[in-house]
Amino acid sequence: MGTPIAIAKKTANTQQDIVLHSQFANRHGLIAGATGTGKTVTLKVLAESFSRIGVPVFLADAKGDVSSLAKAGESNAKFNERLKILNIESIPFSSSPVVFWDLFGVQGHPIRTTVSEIGPLLLAQMLNLNDTQEGVLSAVFRIADDQGLLLIDFKDLKSMISYVTEHAAEFKAEYGNLSPASLGAIQRNLLALADQGGDQFFGEPSLNILDFIQTDSQGRGNINLLAADKLMNTPKLYATFLLWMLSELFEQLPEVGDMDKPKLVFFFDEAHLLFDNASAALQEKIEQVVRLIRSKGVGIYFVTQNPLDLPESVLGQLGNRVQHALRAFTPKDQKAVKTAADTFRANPEFKVNQAITELGVGEALISCLDEQGTPQMVERGWVMPPYSSFTPISLEERKALMAQSIVTGIYEQHLDRESAFELLQQKVADRQQQAVQAEQDKAQAKEQEALAKQQAREQERIAREQAKENERAAKQREKLIQDTVGTFAKSAARSLGGSTGQKIVRGLLGSLFGSK
Repeated sequence: MGTPIAIAKKTANTQQDIVLHSQFANRHGLIAGATGTGKTVTLKVLAESFSRIGVPVFLADAKGDVSSLAKAGESNAKFNERLKILNIESIPFSSSPVVFWDLFGVQGHPIRTTVSEIGPLLLAQMLNLNDTQEGVLSAVFRIADDQGLLLIDFKDLKSMISYVTEHAAEFKAEYGNLSPASLGAIQRNLLALADQGGDQFFGEPSLNILDFIQTDSQGRGNINLLAADKLMNTPKLYATFLLWMLSELFEQLPEVGDMDKPKLVFFFDEAHLLFDNASAALQEKIEQVVRLIRSKGVGIYFVTQNPLDLPESVLGQLGNRVQHALRAFTPKDQKAVKTAADTFRANPEFKVNQAITELGVGEALISCLDEQGTPQMVERGWVMPPYSSFTPISLEERKALMAQSIVTGIYEQHLDRESAFELLQQKVADRQQQAVQAEQDKAQAKEQEALAKQQAREQERIAREQAKENERAAKQREKLIQDTVGTFAKSAARSLGGSTGQKIVRGLLGSLFGSK
């Protein structure tokens, strides 16, 4: 059996509470209304109430004022006047156990995830990619998986895109046409996201989503408060980040069936950002998560100005509704009023569409599931006052609470292990080294070839000179012989004298050179 949570007093009879039954809190809900009608106070009242019964909460602080949950409230004239209207004597002011988180690590503990964990579908939404570009991005992820390249942080993803761009022709046969235009668009959008600080979202240590499901020493559920004032400047990053957390919860939590109270209640503020320009595939994923995650014990409460911000397929799954005032000045406003009125089970005591435009600040039309899980008739009621302060905490108070947090020291130190960036850098270094070695080998071969040619020329020169030398030596020998014989002949002629001597010489010469 669940716990009834009093969230409002009936306007017509403030002695009667309007309650939300905790066993049906995982049937999701909606808090809607124009700016300044009391949505933030309703959000705080629900968050505090869930925390008090031991249910952890996650919510985003878009304007910085929800940090007041961490500080006990106090009486003032305006507050006391509201207590009189509600017939409440006093409020047990108290703070709630708040854990501060910040995507940028300034106003809370850092939140990170890896590129691989967020996946191509959500990343494509974050980068505003079209269907073709999303297909190319999916191929990049597939190539990284096939080549064992871990995509952890932003520089891993940038390096991987550059690597695929350089080798697109090689990958075409296996992964299809990887258009340079699409790869260029992805690179440009990555740079734009980095300029907005989105690169800080990727890295390690990655968030353990189960850290959101914790209670304090008194058994109260922790309220996990995301600083979203800066994050709202990048609405796609904000919406995709929250959707990623829902997906992580869906994947990691076991099926639990019906419970007395949820494991976690997740408030999705500025919910229209989730559905603006969402692709068909992404919207289908959102609807699937909303439909199935309640079986994991998680309740999702969408907070937005206009019920028309949500698709009908999602709106129809929201069992608990709080509708603050809407203004009906234009046809679109009137359509929104009619849509909001049609989602309630009618109450014969008043006209719902008329009441929506008449509600005062802090007043709402409320319909929750009854003890059998059936939508109750819509009631007009004053939202209960919160136990916490209306004044945001100071920076010093925030830092003090962060220092005492159960996750202090876990996520602050950024890790950078070897992943795609380092491996691709090594590949580049290896290719450069191979190129340098190839150039050196080529130069050495040329040098050896030149040396061989020079040696051949030198050998030819030596051979020519040797041949000339041999030729000169031969001529010198021949001349020497001739000179020797001639000298001998002349000497013999002089010695012998006369004709007899000449005959002998001729005979001798004839025997040597043939007869003349």
